[in-house]
Amino acid sequence: MNRETFEDYIARFNARDVTAFEDYLCDDMQMLNGALRFEGVAGMKDHYVGKIWPHFEEKLNLIRFLGGEDHVAVELRTDFTALHDAPDTLFGPVETGEMFIYRGLIMYDLRGGKFATITVAYNSFTNVRPDGTTREMGLPH
Repeated sequence: MNRETFEDYIARFNARDVTAFEDYLCDDMQMLNGALRFEGVAGMKDHYVGKIWPHFEEKLNLIRFLGGEDHVAVELRTDFTALHDAPDTLFGPVETGEMFIYRGLIMYDLRGGKFATITVAYNSFTNVRPDGTTREMGLPH
């Protein structure tokens, strides 16, 4: 997979275009994200459409890309911004405007040009409260 194709996936993900999952994931894709594991298009939709996007604006920011026929490795910064006060999210209770900033590496194994496995490695996960105070969270889930 080349960078241009991967950037298309990122742009569609950032636009909350769930058809990107169908276009870029193998039906039996396996994802490991912290302590979370999920499978295929249905698992991605459940996680993002069902658990993340109702509460957060999420933006993937590509920092570094290494791509080939069988694998893609990226360095990402992902910003999650709380859309509203919510007592129960994957990150716990949140206030409007509260941010969570993920920095890390993600490895994608490809099969037929689609993601067969996705493995997320955290370098940092930072919580930024609406008043500007920050705290390092380690693995949030």
